[in-house]
Amino acid sequence: MTRTGFAQADAMGAALRARLGPKPALTLWSSPTGRALQTLAVIVEHLGLDWHGARTDERLREIDVGSWTGRGYDELHQEGGPLLDPVTGLFLRRADDGEWYDDIARRLEGWIADHGQTPGDKLVLMHGTSSRVLRGLLTGAPARAEHRAPVLDALPQGSIALIEDGIETCIHRGDGTAPAS
Repeated sequence: MTRTGFAQADAMGAALRARLGPKPALTLWSSPTGRALQTLAVIVEHLGLDWHGARTDERLREIDVGSWTGRGYDELHQEGGPLLDPVTGLFLRRADDGEWYDDIARRLEGWIADHGQTPGDKLVLMHGTSSRVLRGLLTGAPARAEHRAPVLDALPQGSIALIEDGIETCIHRGDGTAPAS
């Protein structure tokens, strides 16, 4: 995690502490990636919770861009033309061996089916693109035709979205740039 990411996680933790108080009754969920778990650890320190009790699930991971992994957007643009919609930040095309938004929706629908109805509040730490799809699913947003999945607008990195009874409220707006996707 970068210093910027650490500062964003610190701000998120402080915002949640101000809203929820110490030791709120939350089930902690995270993508299994190292940076997601590091972020969660910083956030929940503010809440007086132990991140070691977090549950991880592969289905909360970021979009799989296949053979594009590790390559820059400029390189991919030069190779195959426009990559990202300049308005939405969503991919205009997919890697031949990567996921598309409906693939993300399917795996997240499985996570919701397994854990969405369990009692109690959940704090879910995941990644930009996948979180846009999860937020779309949880709010009942219509599918975007070109992406075949409900994908909500991007929030700046370091933001916290609260979804309650299908309604989303941004309870902390991060100071990071909106994610590239």
